[in-house]
Amino acid sequence: MWRALRIFFGQLLVIQGGIMKLTSRRKIALASSVLISAFAATVTLQSPAKAADCGTWGIAMHAWNGYTATAQVITEVAKANGCTINQQTLTEASVSYDAIEAGTTDLIVEDWGGGRWAEWTKRGAVVQVGSNGNVGKIGMFVAPWMVKKYPGITNSKNLNKYASLFKTADSGGKGAWYEGPPGYTTVGEKMIKANKLNFKAIATGSEAALISTITKAEKNKKPALIYWWEPSTLFVKVPGLDKARVNFPKNDWSDAAKASGLTDYPSTPLQKIASKKLMDSGTIMAKLVKNFKWTNADQNSVAADIEAGKTPAEAAQKWIKANSAKVKAWLA
Repeated sequence: MWRALRIFFGQLLVIQGGIMKLTSRRKIALASSVLISAFAATVTLQSPAKAADCGTWGIAMHAWNGYTATAQVITEVAKANGCTINQQTLTEASVSYDAIEAGTTDLIVEDWGGGRWAEWTKRGAVVQVGSNGNVGKIGMFVAPWMVKKYPGITNSKNLNKYASLFKTADSGGKGAWYEGPPGYTTVGEKMIKANKLNFKAIATGSEAALISTITKAEKNKKPALIYWWEPSTLFVKVPGLDKARVNFPKNDWSDAAKASGLTDYPSTPLQKIASKKLMDSGTIMAKLVKNFKWTNADQNSVAADIEAGKTPAEAAQKWIKANSAKVKAWLA
């Protein structure tokens, strides 16, 4: 679920009618830059390409665990097919685009920027490859236990019917609407006003506070309505959260500053950005990057294993072994 964007939740950017993310969210300690060997005994899915045909390629590493999950799966598959991969910790957006243009790295596996790379792609050395299959989207979520107990609660038109359930000491007699932290793209106050909802937007201050609110609400069967986003491992940690999204009318805006508040947040197809050199190389790495696509659930499962203590390589190998058909399709 900022984004330079990490998002984009610090700065909204547009991609063909609506894409966004934060500049500060989902933090995870990334491994320092490391040159990875061209051989990986634990991965067995290989193409006929010779090791000498692949070469050495750089992957920019950005500071959130979902990105790490995607990058590591691509790394492990590439290694198994004779590629040498150099993972380089870089700041997202312009710093990474500059690195690709300069030839010091070759791939961004997940970009939320919504076209912010246009200046670089116009010059020719940087290429927008296409979607990686993940779709980013912000929204409001109730505690999953409430979905069955209170029919229609995920329809925004019914929120006022249940508003009294969400009252807290801080909500002034209205339902508590827990907003995203400072710097995140939020339109909660606009949504409350435009839809005439009997709720009060309450600043939570951090991702950790939002996680604590929803996990405690689910565990103790207490009402809660929070701002959140996908993909995110919270959907693994709180079963049923994917069914607990409050549905507002279909999005009709891309710039949060111009949003009326009547409709939902836009969806953001997350993009692969690469060097022209890589995409024109004719290597198995180029084929892998071009064909790579997976789902939010795929990313969440690998990221959750990393958060649970597995190394990125271990988590990626586990997913690869369980999803051989998908991996073979990337290499076809």
